[in-house]
Amino acid sequence: MKEKFAKFMAGRYGTDRLNQFMLIVLLVCAVINMFIRNGYVSILLTSWEILLIVFIYIRMFSRNITKRYAENQKYLTVENKVRHFFGQKKYIQQQRKDYHIFSCPNCKQKIRIPKGKGKVSVRCPKCGTEFVKNS
Repeated sequence: MKEKFAKFMAGRYGTDRLNQFMLIVLLVCAVINMFIRNGYVSILLTSWEILLIVFIYIRMFSRNITKRYAENQKYLTVENKVRHFFGQKKYIQQQRKDYHIFSCPNCKQKIRIPKGKGKVSVRCPKCGTEFVKNS
């Protein structure tokens, strides 16, 4: 049976990160649908679940590998932008424990100053503007 399935899948796209993401969305919709008692919302979620299942299978069994690969690449670029955005926010929050982060009044460059140094004169490394801040 395993050999027959492998032979069937030969030349087909299979699964990728976009399919995995859609599967997670499908599972979240299914869990939410279990707890919702409203008829219209339940019908809407059920239809979304069916559409996601159909779309996952269409992508998985597709023989148009180049198109599926392009779709996955578009998804990965969006995912990387989102991951970078939240990773940057997490990094800034970690830095705020030990540093004050100021913006240059002239060019808006972010500048990191250690906490507990009192009044310091800050020189922007980008534009050279000097300003006084309390750390």
